[in-house]
Amino acid sequence: MTPTIARTRFSALDRSRIRAGGTAARALRDTVELAREAERLGYHRFWVSEHHGVPGVAGSAPTVLAAAVAAATSRVRVGTGGVMLPNHRPLVVAEQFGVLESLFPGRIDMGLGRSVGFTDGVRRALGRDKDDADDFEAQLAELLGWFRGTSPTGVHARPAEGLTVPPFVLAMGEGADVAARAGLPMVIGDLRDRDRMRRGVDRYRAGFRPSRWSPEPYVVVSGTIAVAGTPEAARRLLVPEAWSMTHARTRGSFPPLPPAEEVEARTMTARERELYEAGLAGHIAGTEEQVAAELERLVAQTGAQEVLVTTSTYDREALLDSYRRLARVVGAGTAATPA
Repeated sequence: MTPTIARTRFSALDRSRIRAGGTAARALRDTVELAREAERLGYHRFWVSEHHGVPGVAGSAPTVLAAAVAAATSRVRVGTGGVMLPNHRPLVVAEQFGVLESLFPGRIDMGLGRSVGFTDGVRRALGRDKDDADDFEAQLAELLGWFRGTSPTGVHARPAEGLTVPPFVLAMGEGADVAARAGLPMVIGDLRDRDRMRRGVDRYRAGFRPSRWSPEPYVVVSGTIAVAGTPEAARRLLVPEAWSMTHARTRGSFPPLPPAEEVEARTMTARERELYEAGLAGHIAGTEEQVAAELERLVAQTGAQEVLVTTSTYDREALLDSYRRLARVVGAGTAATPA
């Protein structure tokens, strides 16, 4: 392990992917089990996500799932990657995180995004429109105000007011600028477009304004990392997600993750093959030695203080093995531990 890797935190994000033939309940329980394993392996954080109306994803209520994860663990930080703020009233979000922080003090993170749904139907069901994402910065300021007790309404967020729950901004599109102006840590992906990622990181650092939440820029880079005994086995871990994304791009619906062998036996159209191969490219995948070298390059290129791993696959045992191998590569748990 190099000095660069040794001073970098490594964390995990699980999207509660449903596997073909499985159930949403099983996917959610798998997330909780993975959190226990991530804690045992020494990962710094374990985050869960928010998706609505997606057949292949069970994680629709991140603060509820975060409560289950926090209750099943004792040390790992627990949070959201993220709560999509335009979908909710900031007061309600503050109350939810206030409850989480009150129950699990010093362990809760508040990752916030600006997405408003995957399809027009989902946005209508949520009572939202694409343009609602444009209000993200104002919604973020309102949310943070509830914790400080500065709302002009005279209402107080209970039990959030006076608590400190570290906020993070998921930097999709304009998110890097919003995070910089608010003086908040930023989470940025994905690994498949390193040039775009570096531009976002540079823009964030250049525009950062110190705040009570963060005195200096803090960068978390996020993406898929797959580790196995051979390069071929690591690549196969990527196959189910690559096909499900291809299905979503060509049919408009993200399905449960299929077995890799089923995908590899499939006859694809030219367009499907193009999207599928693109979905396999650009991630960090390989043996422990190969991944260590690529992570060294990634951290050196971005100056990131933390890497958030988001790997999904059909084979649950292979996924657990990947996280275990990665923990050996990075010495998870050896970096500094403050939030």
